[in-house]
Amino acid sequence: MQINPGRLTLDQLRTIHANAAALTLPTAATVEIRASAQVVQRDAPVYGVNTGFGKLANQRISAAQLDALQLNLIRSHSVGVGAPLAPEVVRLMLALKAASLARGYSGVREVVIDTLLAAYHAGLVPYIPSQGSVGASGDLAPLAHMTLALLGEGEMLVDGRREPAGPVLQRAGIAPLRLTAKEGLALINGTQTSTALALHALLQFEAVLEAALVVGALTVDAARGSDGPFDPRIHALRGQPGQIDVAQYYRALLADSAIRRSHLEGDDRVQDPYCLRCQPQVVGACLDQLRHAALVLVREANAVTDNPLVFAADDTLVSGGNFHAEPVALAADACAVAIAEVGAISERRIAMLIDSSVSRLPPFLAADPGL
Repeated sequence: MQINPGRLTLDQLRTIHANAAALTLPTAATVEIRASAQVVQRDAPVYGVNTGFGKLANQRISAAQLDALQLNLIRSHSVGVGAPLAPEVVRLMLALKAASLARGYSGVREVVIDTLLAAYHAGLVPYIPSQGSVGASGDLAPLAHMTLALLGEGEMLVDGRREPAGPVLQRAGIAPLRLTAKEGLALINGTQTSTALALHALLQFEAVLEAALVVGALTVDAARGSDGPFDPRIHALRGQPGQIDVAQYYRALLADSAIRRSHLEGDDRVQDPYCLRCQPQVVGACLDQLRHAALVLVREANAVTDNPLVFAADDTLVSGGNFHAEPVALAADACAVAIAEVGAISERRIAMLIDSSVSRLPPFLAADPGL
């Protein structure tokens, strides 16, 4: 599967998350990559290239120590703790970092991107602790652990066990990466962990949301509810896209229901409980939030988020703040709220089904409830 830097799609990200499909970059990308790497070789003071970091940014680093500076940066930030990130998340991290660097604004050599993709294709999973600095200043600790493994100094996750990375790389035929100016900073300064974690949650929830819609329709039948609340005219008047779509899904799922037809006559209920009647409004609003989050996360998956950035056409490096993961954070919060609300209306449906005064089904859905 060819990935065009800056033009990854949600379907491609879904494939990467699921099964690590083989990835290729267009040959045209090498021109931009090489041009940005050449700009970094200048001797002018540039943050993180030939200076210290943070409060030590005013300390110039000699040309002879530039490689050591990048190596020390990776070692010093590999301080995460906790259980390792899931292999699906790590796959996304490797692919997203390679795609971001391949846009040609990070000043790294081709070998850096090639090593990321080689580890990805070999199915290697750097051991990345799940707790550490994430988001506000780039995903420094997780990306440092990923990079340390590619250097042969960190660890890999092999069949659920931690193993030293060096021998694992050797078995895979991958030469340990050796960093030069700016490359360590480019590898750890970015939002690829935050984005991968948010995509992991979103993609995992897709199947749950589908199940929630099917179960919601089954519940309407089980409670002998009406399909009137799913009338398209109701939802067109409100105009919310997710609500309109969810109502359509319910109409399709309930079409030609023999249970519904058997209760058209003699049912004296005027309208159904909220947990049945308002499913398009509740789940549709969640669907809108999830769709918006997907848009934000796909944008971020295609973004260049390290610092400073290299503009080869102007022969300049410019410091900024693209490493800040606020867009991802707000999208993740929106996902969390939407997921919780889908669960909340599911809980209300369960409560309705076991309450015989509302559902008109046996109490607690038990044939012999007293016993």
